[in-house]
Amino acid sequence: MNPHLITQEFEKEIADYTGSPYCVCVDNESNALFMALKYEKIEGQEIIIPSHTYPSVPCEIIQAGGKVKFKPSEAYLTGEYRLKPTRVWDSALRFTANMYRPGMLQCLSFTGQRKHLKTVKGGAILTDSIDAYNWFKRFRFSGRREVPYMDDNFDFIGKNYYMPHVLASIGLMNIKSFYNIDGSKKQVPDISLPYPDLSKYKIYT
Repeated sequence: MNPHLITQEFEKEIADYTGSPYCVCVDNESNALFMALKYEKIEGQEIIIPSHTYPSVPCEIIQAGGKVKFKPSEAYLTGEYRLKPTRVWDSALRFTANMYRPGMLQCLSFTGQRKHLKTVKGGAILTDSIDAYNWFKRFRFSGRREVPYMDDNFDFIGKNYYMPHVLASIGLMNIKSFYNIDGSKKQVPDISLPYPDLSKYKIYT
């Protein structure tokens, strides 16, 4: 069986559950954030995020060419937040029915035992833009189309962020638990996690 079809099926399941027209899976949410920020072309821009968040978030902003500005926040981070002024959302602590926000790029996390949907390691981007969808698919696959590399014409620079089909198959099994017996979608409460105050660390500013 074509392994790409397994990943594509997992993407379809996530899109259906979250209410997003499109979903692109990657190997982790940090790389999803990086891709989304690169697509938004944030070079030189100041990006505002909570001071208490996961350390990879400011890293991805800086790697994508942006500048980090911290907004004072509570020690516990819950659900999701927007990386202002972009359309990018860090939705690592939210996974529930029909959660997609139209016009946005929502980055999900399936990594670690504290996430709702677990695939050992993995992430995704939700979008309603066909242009963004196609760009993300190429970028995550070393710039390639999903064809044998001998058949590609290599006209796009990307990264190797593809979600392996083994992880996608775990996700396909686990996503069944987000539906009731009658087939209706379950509403799932947000996760709340403690994070350090990253504004105290000079490396991020």
